[in-house]
Amino acid sequence: MRGRRALIAALVLLFGVVGARAGSEGRARSFTPEGLAKVSDYIRNEIATGKFPGAILLLQQHGKPVYYENFGVRDVATEISMSADTIFRLYSMSKPITCVLAMMLVEDGRLAINDPVSKYIPAFANMKVGVEKKAEDDKISLELEPLKRPVTIEDLMRHTAGIPYGYYGGGLVNKAYADAGLFDNKDSTNAELVAKITGLPLAEQPGTIWDYGHSTDVLGRIIEVISGKPLFQFAKERLLDPLGMKDTAFYVADRAKWPRIAEPMPEDRAISPMTQVRDPRKPLRWESGGGGLVGTVGDYARFSQMLLNGGSYEGRRYLKPETIALMASDHVGPETHVERDRNYYPGENSGYGLGVAVRTSVPPGTSWPLGEYRWDGVGGTFFFIDPEDDLFGIFMVQTPSQRGRIQLALKTLIYEAMGR
Repeated sequence: MRGRRALIAALVLLFGVVGARAGSEGRARSFTPEGLAKVSDYIRNEIATGKFPGAILLLQQHGKPVYYENFGVRDVATEISMSADTIFRLYSMSKPITCVLAMMLVEDGRLAINDPVSKYIPAFANMKVGVEKKAEDDKISLELEPLKRPVTIEDLMRHTAGIPYGYYGGGLVNKAYADAGLFDNKDSTNAELVAKITGLPLAEQPGTIWDYGHSTDVLGRIIEVISGKPLFQFAKERLLDPLGMKDTAFYVADRAKWPRIAEPMPEDRAISPMTQVRDPRKPLRWESGGGGLVGTVGDYARFSQMLLNGGSYEGRRYLKPETIALMASDHVGPETHVERDRNYYPGENSGYGLGVAVRTSVPPGTSWPLGEYRWDGVGGTFFFIDPEDDLFGIFMVQTPSQRGRIQLALKTLIYEAMGR
């Protein structure tokens, strides 16, 4: 027991946690030791069976860590034990951070979510929508149609801009994005990436279909245009440095930190058939707001607690509570008439807000909380924020191939440990 108290004390220092909001402890459910033991057993078994080298799980409730454990090693090649200062590729867990930065500009009065993107990137005014047409000989061609309405900032945040990531087998527009090799040249700046995107057609009319893609990268470029600064510089000045997110960056510049980088199993490095996990040791010009950040569990804990607190952390306000509420509300619900593409990653029980999935219904056989919001990264990391239980959770791991299965299993065990 003395050792556990010492661990919790160390975590309080590491994460800089803050006290619970008034009255929240009386309403929220708490964890059982037996339930949390099952969570630990599950992760240990995954490591023992060779699914991934190691992982970190943090559950923080009422402003204090109620569960924290390091599992396994950072890298099977070095066998260095997993620890709180381990650096992970966050991939799409970058998106909520970029959206928070954009909402800071909204609160500054320098941006509005209904602004047309062309206000900041004029080339968007001339973009067309690619529509597949089948001729009498069954040959399919791509015809370009004008926009029925402008692409807006909200479209970028909720992935209804018609900007896909691009994959082969997904239609002619997706093929065009894949052929453009937008991920291939990591030496591009955000301005250069957006210039390539504006030379391609949109996959759908704005505001019609949830289609996951480069929208948040475009949003990152808009932040640069408004602020007059590179995305990382703006992020450091307004969010990362004030929050104490000292290890969050687009690559690991300090060679002394390289041994702290977590790696997947050697055979588990494929993001797609064409793409491998990137090397965060290599300098990048491309500061991808949609998927470029690396960071630690402690850094992301500070960010998550700020969100859970309604936009404040350690006496400093970053966003207003109503702004956080807007981000964590469903922006693709039935009233919007937004359709869901075949890869609707939030799942059937969730809508999508501004940078995060939002639980709008309870999965069958569960009592999971409505209003929980979350996102994950293709490298395996995920986080969730549960306002009803004054709780957030962060799982840090590097396993592209196992991420979906593990996330579902862990979330189920975590909520079962709360009696949900």
